[in-house]
Amino acid sequence: MTSHHASFRSRSAWLCGWLVAVLAGCGGGLDPILGSPGVGIAPTVTATSPAARTPVVTGVATNSRVTATFSKTMAPATLVSSFTLACPAGTAVAATVAYDAPSQTATLTPSAPLPASTLCVATITTAAKDSSGFPLAADFVWSFMTGPLADTTRPTVVLTFPASAAVNVPTNTKINAVFSEDMAPVTIPGSFTLTNTTLGTAVAGTATYSVASRTATFTPSAGPLASATLFTATISVAATDLAGNALAGNTAVSPNSGSQMWTFTTGATGDSTPPTVTAINPLDASTGVCLTKTVSATFSEATDPATINAATFIVTDNGVAVAGVVTYNAATQIASFDPSSAAGFPASRALVATVKSGAAGVKDLAGNALAADRVWGFTTGTQACAGTVNLGTAASFGAFGGGAGVTNEGINTVVGGNLGTTAACTLVTGFHDAANVYTQTPLNIGAVNGSIDCAPPAPGTLASMAIATQALADATTAYNTLAAMPPGSDPGAGQLGGLVLLPAVYTAAGGTFAITTGNLTLDAQGDANATWVFQSAASLTVGLSATPRIVTLINGAQAKNVFWKVGSAARIEDGSTMVGTIIAPAGVTISTAGQTIQTTLIGRALGLTASVTMVNTTVVAP
Repeated sequence: MTSHHASFRSRSAWLCGWLVAVLAGCGGGLDPILGSPGVGIAPTVTATSPAARTPVVTGVATNSRVTATFSKTMAPATLVSSFTLACPAGTAVAATVAYDAPSQTATLTPSAPLPASTLCVATITTAAKDSSGFPLAADFVWSFMTGPLADTTRPTVVLTFPASAAVNVPTNTKINAVFSEDMAPVTIPGSFTLTNTTLGTAVAGTATYSVASRTATFTPSAGPLASATLFTATISVAATDLAGNALAGNTAVSPNSGSQMWTFTTGATGDSTPPTVTAINPLDASTGVCLTKTVSATFSEATDPATINAATFIVTDNGVAVAGVVTYNAATQIASFDPSSAAGFPASRALVATVKSGAAGVKDLAGNALAADRVWGFTTGTQACAGTVNLGTAASFGAFGGGAGVTNEGINTVVGGNLGTTAACTLVTGFHDAANVYTQTPLNIGAVNGSIDCAPPAPGTLASMAIATQALADATTAYNTLAAMPPGSDPGAGQLGGLVLLPAVYTAAGGTFAITTGNLTLDAQGDANATWVFQSAASLTVGLSATPRIVTLINGAQAKNVFWKVGSAARIEDGSTMVGTIIAPAGVTISTAGQTIQTTLIGRALGLTASVTMVNTTVVAP
């Protein structure tokens, strides 16, 4: 009997060990033996900042922190020594590691600024364990390249759900805020609050942060909100980005500082309608798909970013999951899957993309799940996709005035990102950043969310001059890259007003582009990486005096992927809304002196030799 029991125990131990090994390699859902979610399943890294991509992310600010989000709740003590950073490889960076349980995110904070222009390697070893003691199945290693600059740009809220002043909002909704850049997850829970404005009482709830979508979510803890009631959502300056810059809010006292606040009014009932996938890219049964293609799914409504991850959006090759990174763009309501391999997807293969439904699948902000899996297939070709244009350090600038300076007139100008010129700082007029004022008057006040970089005299320094010089060099390189692209069609004979354009290179046959007879629409058709390049040998004009024009992005189009190469000067008329990065040797003029109507550029105004001038302008660097 003793021998029998010993044999039974031996077989039982082997079986348990086998189950643990098998379950540790599985992904998502319920444990098939124990039934509890995630028990016995190895944790995985679902998102990082800087992103774990190949080729590596470049231009990372030297004062950035590094984050990793996990699929499960982790044991904080196991992350202290298992999460490390080396810049360059082999040279350890002194740092501390903290863990934010609500977002399941670990943050590594270097003790000193990272070395500039250096390839850094972040590592999380299998010593990292979840709260049940299960380790990562393998070390997770990724790299990124630092830039020459620290990050001084204050983050902003670029989108909210519900929208400001929205009415008839479902009572069972969660509240979302999307940021302009990666945030420090630990700063979100204490900074995001909701108030029942009608009663003047705080709403109990929890706030979490999704690294993959740059989205904070407030979830009321007592169930549905009161119906037909006014609510106020607030995110305070306690919310910071990964460099420690506080939120730039929208308070009436100072639009460039303070809390972000918005209101909405609930309706009578909750939302019970499940979301749907309204568009996919590539299309079902597509062939010859380029290897580095971003696979994307567009949803019918705002979805809960916490439900969009590597377990709910997968791509398989003959039933085997392809390694990739899943992100969600709350502004466009598009989930994207990017292959992790530098070469992209395997060549000449039939692949299947799946967006999961049900209790463990994608849900909207009211908790309604996708009713059925969305499955489609495509076959890869043999070539990589065409890349976008690398702006280098110029990407951090909302406005750059070549060697001639930058001028503001009016009191409502706000520049998101940095502002610069290789000229003396005395040629920057009507602006201030967090540290200095540049020739402001009571009638000419412009706020810069980032830093102002220019040449001496003070406040210019040799260091700020070097930053501006590098940015100008990078902008010039980007301009030459755009100019060297093979020319494309001119669908409106230079007039883009009233057109709907798909991603492509467009070249002005007559040398000029204008958006004056109507608005321009750019349609990405669900492609998250869709890129537009507009080449004009001479000028670009947007709108007419007293007749503003708008450039609209639809179906996933993104401002960061729109480029305007202008041979001479560009002009954006009063009240217009322009999109994309404009690079013009003869400079950019935005609005007209004396105008009070706001003009908007969702992009960048980069002059290579001449100045950038603006009047009551909002610049949002994508």
